[in-house]
Amino acid sequence: MSDGTTIRLLLVDDHPVVRDGLRGMFTAAPGFEVVGEAGDGAEALVLVAALCPDVVLMDLRMPRMDGVTAIREMAERGLPGRVLVLTTYDTDADVLPAVRAGATGYLLKDAAREELFHAVREAARGASVIAPTVAAKLLGQVRAPAREPLSPRELEVLELVASGVTNREAAVRLFISEATVKTHLIHVYAKLDVKDRASAVAAAYNLGLLTPTGR
Repeated sequence: MSDGTTIRLLLVDDHPVVRDGLRGMFTAAPGFEVVGEAGDGAEALVLVAALCPDVVLMDLRMPRMDGVTAIREMAERGLPGRVLVLTTYDTDADVLPAVRAGATGYLLKDAAREELFHAVREAARGASVIAPTVAAKLLGQVRAPAREPLSPRELEVLELVASGVTNREAAVRLFISEATVKTHLIHVYAKLDVKDRASAVAAAYNLGLLTPTGR
């Protein structure tokens, strides 16, 4: 924190009304300063580099660049600021990628005002605050039996399947035989403990292996 008492905040959300509400909330509370706002992840990266906020309140599903990509880019570029995810979504496909990308905390937008203030203060000092429903999902993943990871090629095949292509079309795109595509899918089914293409795609989204477009 810049002066040891005031937490400098960057608000990142594609809805102006949400940003207005957050700005009004934090501006009216002692110990916080909203130094900037961004409507998507790409804009957030520029402002983080320019403003060096203590905490970034980051939405996940935004146009142009989603929150998870922005969090990952911040980490890779060594940009300052702890990221506290503030979103409506608590599915595995949202939570796990955000945490893996480097989010310090994860709250839902229905959090109480004091809970949000507390989370920001904790994030500013490097501590993690996770919404109870989100924590339960993370704990479930920790307790779940370890899965053998998909190979890069298996993931490529699964991504194509998720986009709706046939085995033959996938084979053409990957320059392999259709039989090899089928073999990769059999391995994918076994690793994800599913029996068909649709279940494999659904499981991959739930595990964060695939990310829906528009996030």
